[in-house]
Amino acid sequence: MSRTIFVSRLLILLAIVFAVPAAAQNLREDLAALVETPAVAGYEQALGEKIRERARAAGYALEQDNLGTLYVTLGRGTPHRLVVAPVDEPGYIVSHITDDGYLRVQRLPQSGVHPLFEQLHAAQPVVIHTREGRWISGVVAGLSTHLQGGRQNPPRVNHPDEVYVDIGAASAEDVRRAGVSLLDPIALERRLLAMGFGKVTAPYLGDRFGAAALLELLRRLDRTRLRGTLTIAFLAQQWTNARGLDRLTQHIRADELVYIGRLRPRGTGPGTVPEPGAGVLLAVERAGAEPVGFAAEMAALAAAHNIPLRPVPAAPLPRASYTGGPELPARVVHLAIPIAWPVTPAEVLDVADAEQLTNLLTAYALGEVKAGPTGTVRSSREEQFVRPTRAPSMTELLRWLVETCGVSGHEGPVRERIAELLPPWARPETDDAGNLLLRIGGAPAGSRVPRIAFVAHMDEIGYVVESIAPDGRLVVRSRGGGILQFFAGHALQVHTAHGPRAAVMELPAGWEEPGFDWPRGPAQVLRVDVGARTPEQVAELGIRVGDSLTVPKKYRPLFGTRASGRSFDDRVGSAALIAAAWELGPNLAGREILLAWVTEEEVGLRGAFALATRLAQQGRAPDYVFAVDTFVSSDSPLEEKRFGYGQVGKGFVIRAVDNSNIVRRELVDRIVALAQRNSIPVQFGVTGGGNDGAAFLRYGTVDIPIGWPLRYSHSPGEVIDVRDAEALARIVAVLTREW
Repeated sequence: MSRTIFVSRLLILLAIVFAVPAAAQNLREDLAALVETPAVAGYEQALGEKIRERARAAGYALEQDNLGTLYVTLGRGTPHRLVVAPVDEPGYIVSHITDDGYLRVQRLPQSGVHPLFEQLHAAQPVVIHTREGRWISGVVAGLSTHLQGGRQNPPRVNHPDEVYVDIGAASAEDVRRAGVSLLDPIALERRLLAMGFGKVTAPYLGDRFGAAALLELLRRLDRTRLRGTLTIAFLAQQWTNARGLDRLTQHIRADELVYIGRLRPRGTGPGTVPEPGAGVLLAVERAGAEPVGFAAEMAALAAAHNIPLRPVPAAPLPRASYTGGPELPARVVHLAIPIAWPVTPAEVLDVADAEQLTNLLTAYALGEVKAGPTGTVRSSREEQFVRPTRAPSMTELLRWLVETCGVSGHEGPVRERIAELLPPWARPETDDAGNLLLRIGGAPAGSRVPRIAFVAHMDEIGYVVESIAPDGRLVVRSRGGGILQFFAGHALQVHTAHGPRAAVMELPAGWEEPGFDWPRGPAQVLRVDVGARTPEQVAELGIRVGDSLTVPKKYRPLFGTRASGRSFDDRVGSAALIAAAWELGPNLAGREILLAWVTEEEVGLRGAFALATRLAQQGRAPDYVFAVDTFVSSDSPLEEKRFGYGQVGKGFVIRAVDNSNIVRRELVDRIVALAQRNSIPVQFGVTGGGNDGAAFLRYGTVDIPIGWPLRYSHSPGEVIDVRDAEALARIVAVLTREW
């Protein structure tokens, strides 16, 4: 034996001996680890390393072929049984970088996905895997809700031609400095979320459940009891014309094949595939057909071990288009488990089904069921908030506010967080409408000092539970305007009295059909799955009518000073007022200033109207109100630049004209002069939407809205530049002192 071979084998042996004990892993942990590691077809390397590590911990050293498929062969003699599961997923690679820093993409696979694939990626957070092994955050560009009213023929974002990925870069050079290059894979950011009653949701569960079952099978195997030869393989590049299986079957000539992966059902619509929780699925040629041959043997094996198994009519395994392969053994069976909302960002499976599948595989390999630990889906640990004793940075303010949820009418957590973030001297009050008010300074009686109010809103768009359906689904209604495809087919969180519960907003009927169009108007029924199947189970989860729902919230730094998240509208405005309060201090002599964080802006400026009415009744209507809110920007490759063109990263914006107010030009010029005198970058322009200051107009107040440029408004992937938020906070402080 050569020294090189000896050292190589010794290293493998040491890795196995000192690996993490197999008992430290289980099926659910495998599922989470595999799902949370993106693996676009042809770019499965990071996932492959994770599979290798977990197999090594169970005592197996996997081999790898030229396409990236991992496999191990155990035992010897006949029969030679081959058990395989694909591990890759559909996604994108960088195909071009624009001069202004956007990534253009090619989809992998180029065909074979459902018609909504691109639309369900729009405005969603993604990650890019660089050659250095880093994961870079980005967001797929989406339309801004406020800019679509009356627009003629906006992009439908239903083809890669209309897909742009924003990593926060302003130029191709920025992209290079971020470490992103051509051919880097792009995939949805994801986390496995535990729903109720054993169900979980994440993107592409259907491309990982088989691999998780095989890892658990490896842990359960007793090699001394194997009959014949057993090869277990984790297939790469299955989405791209079954190349992984084609290559493997050329190398391994097995007597029989068990393929564990997605079924391609014959037909679409309700009832085509059983719901999660139905057990193991067995592919058959047509509806009503009884399993025959190897499939019948597998069905009998399941029955003998009390494993629920259902025949489902499904298309044959995919073929490799260029070779005509794979060359399959005479004995082939295709096993799967039910996946709800297949090939969407929020697939759903029942972990009990995956456990039953693993039991069946164990019975197939060993002749008996040998159960292992199933574990639980881990929950994320929230960072503990500590009240600041110094002025927080803008990034700190935004992170704490963005990751706090507060749908219109449910602003309590946001109000509490704002109060905690204010300086220690602040003594804010809460009025009957739930508005948080902080008065600064004081003018002598009879003075001619103008009363000035700065108003930001605490609420965000989302949904509220309206009723519980007999099948355990939540019927919800929207609070505020949003584009449905940004939320349907995606994970949500239900905010209950006992904490958040993971959920999925179901897609409308017919979503898989060619020519599908999204429903519009207030009559649409929105249904949400929380894992329950009866109203009693919903109650058991602590969910009640009136609870609010949002997408899972996270502040994501992008390249440079840019960031992405849900609810920058209007957490940036709220943060700007907090930052101004820290800068101003309590002793602002000779000024009469009100900082107000108001409720229910997204459903009709309700908090602002209540505040304006009360102040007018008290004879204290402001002379000026500065509504501090989003300038919805057309600084996006999907928007027309005719209006709304406030450039991200170029400073705060005077919202001179919107749907609710027009600011006189001399007032715009006056603010511009103030900003320039204080070296604060400033822009002004025309945009869509209304602002809270409009509620004060009827009482004689002058409304001057100011804000910051926001891309992809009212979406899960809004994008800002933190420098613009800092400029906004600075101009608020200047206006407070000098207006």
